[in-house]
Amino acid sequence: MPGFNFLKKISGGLRRSNQDFRSPEPAVVDNTTYEQDITGQLGTLVEMHPESTMEGIQVITIEPKAPHTHTVVFLHGRGDNARDFSFAVGRWQDSQGRNLAAAFPSFKFIFPQAPMRKCAATADGPTWPQWFDVWNTRDFTDHEELQAEGLREMVPVIRRILASEAASLGSETLPSWGKVILAGISMGGATSVHTLFNLDAPKLGAFMGFSCRLPFPRCQAVLELREVLKLDEVPRDGGQSQVLANTPILLEHCVDDPLVLVEGGRGLRDKLRALGAQNVEWKEYPAGGHWFNSPHGMDDAVEFINRHVLGKGQQQALGEDAMDQS
Repeated sequence: MPGFNFLKKISGGLRRSNQDFRSPEPAVVDNTTYEQDITGQLGTLVEMHPESTMEGIQVITIEPKAPHTHTVVFLHGRGDNARDFSFAVGRWQDSQGRNLAAAFPSFKFIFPQAPMRKCAATADGPTWPQWFDVWNTRDFTDHEELQAEGLREMVPVIRRILASEAASLGSETLPSWGKVILAGISMGGATSVHTLFNLDAPKLGAFMGFSCRLPFPRCQAVLELREVLKLDEVPRDGGQSQVLANTPILLEHCVDDPLVLVEGGRGLRDKLRALGAQNVEWKEYPAGGHWFNSPHGMDDAVEFINRHVLGKGQQQALGEDAMDQS
């Protein structure tokens, strides 16, 4: 069982590394240092707020610096936490030295906190933040049913956060779903994908997944994936998911990812297209590990949001693959 990731500064940014897959303890992260880096080295780009509760879970919120136009709900990975992840995302820069908050000053960013769960693979296994439990990280299909319990609990929570933000950007009767972006890295991305399958909405502004895979990949239809979780309040669309068809999707993955292999990301890409997603953009990078690629990955994310969410730039062909080494 892999243990916690730790943060390592490289090239003026942050990268996830995994030197000891067995360690059950997270590295100590000096939040004061990160906050000084964000507000000092990068300028006062974000204002960190204390943890608050939203839809029953803890969240970190970064309020927009300009009048609020859009919201990004961004889920962290396994063993991470919302506060450290929000600081790390603040260090993810594009070629112009901007983080997401600087590139999109009218965007609010919400970082939900995964609950503490005991790892079931060992009798005395550690307890750490994870959206759902995994039995074997080298074969995610091993005791795959274990993953459904956490997903069944957390997907409705993320749906409610998305609905709340859509209503705040529009109204209760006419929510602005197109102004809400759902994003996630690693296990946070996997949880977000299943949220998309079970979301009763016409579309989202975008979905962005980084270093992630699809839990229950052997399911061949949206209805089969929904049946795994057996949630209430799922779309009555006969499996022809409107939100999946209408939401622009960006997937980014580093070829040298040692935890979620790039083949898992490619499999997610192919399955989303097979399930009816009309606009899946796939970006893969030769290096970056189990983390964001910088600056090129950030450049691609900023360009994607500008083009698909804000309507800037020339529309490119749907389903474009860039730097695809598959």
